[in-house]
This record gives sequence, C-alpha cells and structure tokens, in this order.
Amino acid sequence: MKKIVMMVLALVALVGLVACGSSEPKVDYSGVFTGYSWAGEATGVQFEDATQRIRTTLYIAKNGQIVDANIDFEILRNGVWVSRLITEGAITINYEVDPVAATASPYAAGTSMFNKGALENMSLYGLGVSENGTVALFMVDPVTRYQFEYKFASDFDFTQPVSALTVGSGLAVPTIRTAGGANLNVTNWETISTKHFFNINVWSHVSTDVGVLAGVTNSTTIRQMLEKFGVTFVGNLPQPMAPTHGYLGIGGWSGNYEGIRQFLINKNATELKTLVNWNDPKYQGSINENNQFGLISGATNTAQDSFDTIAGATVRMSRESTSYQRALVAAGLLLESQVIIGRF
Repeated sequence: MKKIVMMVLALVALVGLVACGSSEPKVDYSGVFTGYSWAGEATGVQFEDATQRIRTTLYIAKNGQIVDANIDFEILRNGVWVSRLITEGAITINYEVDPVAATASPYAAGTSMFNKGALENMSLYGLGVSENGTVALFMVDPVTRYQFEYKFASDFDFTQPVSALTVGSGLAVPTIRTAGGANLNVTNWETISTKHFFNINVWSHVSTDVGVLAGVTNSTTIRQMLEKFGVTFVGNLPQPMAPTHGYLGIGGWSGNYEGIRQFLINKNATELKTLVNWNDPKYQGSINENNQFGLISGATNTAQDSFDTIAGATVRMSRESTSYQRALVAAGLLLESQVIIGRF
C-alpha cells in the first residue's frame, strides 16, 4: 500500500510540475529595435566617427514576427545625416554642349550636358527634348557606374535598334564615373566598344527586367525606348519635353532597400539571423578571426544578393546584413560576437 501511495504522490507531483510549466508565460519579443553598420568599421573607424552608415529598424511582434522594417543608407554631409534614398530633385540640360567621354585610366571626367544637383546616382536617368527637337538623355549604368549620355538631333533616325548605341559608335558617351567599386572596372573603352548599355555584362538585365525600361531588348528601337521615358513624337519629330528624371530597374537605392524591407516582412526574427548565407562554399575562408568579411587576401569580398531574390544586383548585402544583425542584437536575439562585419 505504501508503495502505491508513494507512486500516486509522485504522479501528482509530476502533473503539478507539468501544469506549472505550461502556465509559464512565453517570451515576449515585441519591440522596435535598431542596428547599424558603417563605413570603415572593419579597419577601425568608430561608430561616432563614421561618415556613411546603414541603419536597420525592425518592428517585431510578440511572437518574433517582423511586422515591418526600415532600412536606410545615410551619409554625413555638412554635419547632417542625409538619406541616399531621397528621389526628389531636379536636373537641368545644356543642349549646346556635346558630351565628351571621360578618360577611363587614369580616370578624368569628360564633359556632360547635365546638372543633377544632389540626386543620388544609382540607376538614375534623366532626359529632355529642346524646342527644336534635340533629345538629351543620360542613364547611369549599374555595372560600370558610369553615366552614359546620348544626344540625338531632331533628324536622327530613331528607327534604329538600341543595339546600335554601342560605346564604339560614339552615340553612347560615358562622361562621368558616378561611384567607385564597380562590378566591371573599365580601364580602356576599347574593351567594351562593341557593347551597349543593355548588354555590358550579365548584370545589365537589372535595368530592363522591371521599371521604366521593362521589356527593352536588343531589337527595341531607339524611338520605342524614348517613348518609354515619356518622349512623344509627331511623325518622326520628338516633341519638346521639360527635363525629367527617375530610376531604372527596381528604383535605385530606394527601390533596392524597399526590396529588402518586403523580404523581411512576415519573417520570424528568431529564425532569420542573417541576410547572407555564410555557409555558402564560395564564402568559406572569407571571414577572419574577428568576424570581418572580405579582408583576407584572395578571398571573395563581395556578397551580393541577386535581383531575383532579396534586392538589386548592385547592393552588397554583407553590409546590410551587418546592420540587420545589429538590430537582432538590440532585440536580444543575437550576441555582438556573432555579428559578421560586412564589406562596406
């Protein structure tokens, strides 16, 4: 009997423990959490001394679900942090100027028809048509980071295909290098003389997959391309058009970061610990003992996420991932020692 009583008491105690355990409140992950990555961090620049940074803010629900996110690329200008995602601004055109190509190596700027003010250059385009029908157009190439300019007189043959606008033809003029760190570093224009804006390399498709030039192919006529930008024709004559601008493909910095935001929404922050799959074999050996990516000689130093997944092909996802991971640190979901410091 005593054994039976002891067994019953043990069973009751076990049930009590289970009951107590089930009544324990679940972890509440809710909150708003912000993390940063910044230029020069891997080489010793302190956060307070940075002049460029990426800020990620996560809005996390109780169960860990990301209900919204904000990702911004900020630059310190005259003591004020300015977002690179701003798309407002204005351009002006001097139709009297004929564009002149830049010197590729050593780099020296050429002559441009355009003044763009403080507009951000990633995938930027601008155009206008003068009163006499002269068309001025520029497009910033995401592959070489050069601004290609086109000037068409009113009597130009607009029925030609865009494939005629090769660098060697003189019709596509790379006037200004808008940023460093290009995917394709051109040192001699002869190497791409037979190429045009839409086939410079494998990533050129990001300008025509979506956006204002969606569907443009080698056989698209120059007129059809210009019409996509809003130019109208009467017969074969382009009609006057005030200067305008916009962004190709997914939409420059703003579009790329909106892509990351959309990727994050409804993901669970307790499970998604990085924006880069660091287990990919191509990144093995690229992270040093200080968790810094891309500093080891000979190792892969660019982790880009393709246009088809998170963001545009011009975004180096390792630095955006660092900022995201720091937001997870703020949320208590990751340790600072686990953060991979990306290439900025």
